[in-house]
Amino acid sequence: MEITLLIPLVLAFIVLSSGLFTVKQQTAFIVQRLGKFHSVRHAGLQFKIPFVDLIAGKISLKIQQLDVMVETKTKDNVFVGLKVSVQYRILENAIYDAFYKLHNPGEQITAYIFDTVRAEVPKMKLDDVFERKDDIAMAIRRELSEAMNEYGYDIVKALVTDIDPAAEVKQAMNHINAADRRKTAAEFEGEAEKIRIVAKAKAEAESKRLQGQGIADQRREIAKGLEDSVEILNKVGINSQEASALIVITQHYDTLQSVAEHSKSTLILLPNAPTSASDMLTQMVTSFTAVQELGETNKSAPTLANGSKN
Repeated sequence: MEITLLIPLVLAFIVLSSGLFTVKQQTAFIVQRLGKFHSVRHAGLQFKIPFVDLIAGKISLKIQQLDVMVETKTKDNVFVGLKVSVQYRILENAIYDAFYKLHNPGEQITAYIFDTVRAEVPKMKLDDVFERKDDIAMAIRRELSEAMNEYGYDIVKALVTDIDPAAEVKQAMNHINAADRRKTAAEFEGEAEKIRIVAKAKAEAESKRLQGQGIADQRREIAKGLEDSVEILNKVGINSQEASALIVITQHYDTLQSVAEHSKSTLILLPNAPTSASDMLTQMVTSFTAVQELGETNKSAPTLANGSKN
């Protein structure tokens, strides 16, 4: 009698135990009763009526990511591949819509990504695609949010993670960039060379100025020394012409001595006889005297009525 009662109790316990189930964190179970939606079960220990209730599906409430590769053409007729990553999740208050309204949400999201990318990228040139990839991502998120919120999906983030033009295009872009950098380097080198040339010219000009100033100072001192020498010789009874000849001869021999001291000198003296200095001075004095007499003659000549000389 006791065994007869025990068997139904064990069977009842087994049946009831089969109705118990657990739901993990960030997961939701869809329970149907006799083929019709009954309830959504969240994390924890749950119970369903055996043979009546059925777990129709499990939905993850975690953020999920979908990666999509899209190939399209830019405004300047360059084919480019874009890798788009969309992060999305199911809203807890819209689990029914997410489970029953969409058969394959991944395909739905992919279709919207293709549509948005192929609508935005053809408006841009290739360089603009790289610079405005955030604008493309924002357009994708905007379009997806408007379409997928109706089905219980929240678009968390949309990212354009890669832009890959054809290999020939990338190679051409690298050549252009390299040529531009070489041009910039040449401009900087030219500017540096210009600065060096200007600086060298300024240095040479300053050197010439100082050299000229030194020569002028030297000649001034020489003239002053000659003047003093002539005065000293005059005091001992030597007239100016004789004193000048003596000074010129002395300078002549000083020059010969200086040339002899430097064996590698390329200086050429013509003529080099001892009397040359005196002859040179005599010729100079004669020339100065002739010019002075000619000037006095012109001053004493009669003047015509119109102011010109005969």
